[in-house]
Amino acid sequence: MTDNIRSAFTKASDALTRFTDDPDNIARVAAVSELIANTFRNKGKVIIFGNGGSMCDAMHFAEEFTGRFRKDRPALPAIAISDPSHLTCVGNDYGFDAVFSRGVEAFALPNDVVIGISTSGNSPNVIRALETAQDRKCFTVALLGKDGGKLRDNCDYDFIIEAVTTDRIQEIHMMILHIIIENVERLLFPELY
Repeated sequence: MTDNIRSAFTKASDALTRFTDDPDNIARVAAVSELIANTFRNKGKVIIFGNGGSMCDAMHFAEEFTGRFRKDRPALPAIAISDPSHLTCVGNDYGFDAVFSRGVEAFALPNDVVIGISTSGNSPNVIRALETAQDRKCFTVALLGKDGGKLRDNCDYDFIIEAVTTDRIQEIHMMILHIIIENVERLLFPELY
């Protein structure tokens, strides 16, 4: 059992190292942090979504902005499309592929930032929502895994975690999201750091 545990940590470390060894990934984290900070400065918002564990990550990301991350500061406008009544209403009336795009249609304004999370890059409801965001002239960001799937190179920014399993991909997605939050706070509230 200890060999399996050590192997799991090693695989996680290897996936993170592959990501951080690429300077373009670090530059993208910085660029998305600056984009979100500027969006908040201009009274815009961030909308984020994903399925299953990725929805949990989306909710976690949004609440770190509306609540607090490390320090007390004003609430910042971030929405996770995760309300069960919305998801079941839209799923029932329009189909599951529309659950996120209808939320984007309802809330997104031009120049908002819309983030989709899909470990495969092939989730039809995430793809459709990001297309809706592009139609609404929003900035789009995708957190992806494996080879990036259909969403690869189809957003303003994408992060592709080259790992085999969903759990390792999601772990790095959440790390990216946490680091973006920290950088946004540093940009908007430098006095806190």
